[in-house]
Amino acid sequence: MHIPDGFISVPVAAATSLASGAALFVSFGRSQTAFGVRRAPVLGLTTAFIFAAQMINFPVAGGTSGHLCGGALAAIMLGSPWAAMLCIATVLIIQAVLFADGGITALGANILNLGVISVWVAWFLTQTLQRLLGGSKGRLPLAAGIAAGVSVVAAAIACAIQLALSGTAPANIVLPAMTGVHILIGVGEGLITGGVLAYLATARPDLLPGEEEKFGGWLIPVVSIFLVAGVLSLFASAWPDGLERVAENLDFINKAEEVRVVVPTPLADYEIQGLGQIGTSITGWVGATACFAVAFGIAKVMKPKNA
Repeated sequence: MHIPDGFISVPVAAATSLASGAALFVSFGRSQTAFGVRRAPVLGLTTAFIFAAQMINFPVAGGTSGHLCGGALAAIMLGSPWAAMLCIATVLIIQAVLFADGGITALGANILNLGVISVWVAWFLTQTLQRLLGGSKGRLPLAAGIAAGVSVVAAAIACAIQLALSGTAPANIVLPAMTGVHILIGVGEGLITGGVLAYLATARPDLLPGEEEKFGGWLIPVVSIFLVAGVLSLFASAWPDGLERVAENLDFINKAEEVRVVVPTPLADYEIQGLGQIGTSITGWVGATACFAVAFGIAKVMKPKNA
């Protein structure tokens, strides 16, 4: 659901950029209460994993694909929606700048949809469902999975509103179109989120908040990230994602070609000219490493206020 350049108007792009910038400014300050040097590896690993997972498009109905958004997964793994906002924003910025995945002019809208709205909907809904399910940690994957699916639909609705406000497509057409396809994608999001959390609860509970921090044995998480980014990404579905499919059906896909933002993207479309699939693997590893490094650096800078 990465909005490219050309899909939203200048006023909408400016407004969403201001909103996202303000949200990230607040999130950085609020994250200081929970993060710092000790949690830096977890923020780095979570950010790198979400980047890698977003490279894998999975097929849904009607020749359409979807991919993990990651807002729910980041919020639960980090135990903080504030830190999750920084995590998702880091992924989106690196995707746009290095890989031309999502427009530069639409970066504010993408951060607002995926890094703010999706994160907070997932966080509040997970907390609510956890209380309704009795607060058992064993029910967390179920609660988070349901919340993850709903959060994708919420982000899609926000995206549809932005497209309508931009005059790209009529609201009465684009809203149901975006909602319908992303309900299906949300099912995949929920299954992935719940599955990852269930695995971590069994195999690496120290990576989840509220558990004893061991911070050792990073080999398996790092290898897993590199396998997802460099190997599983090669099997991603080539079908257009939900937003692309809606843009094709409603005939505004060409708007992305009408706006050219001159920003060098050496690894555009996750490719290296002449290297084929090896190039895709290399770009995946480069992106995951960059995400880890930036997120780790952010966490190191975030000295807890009570330290």
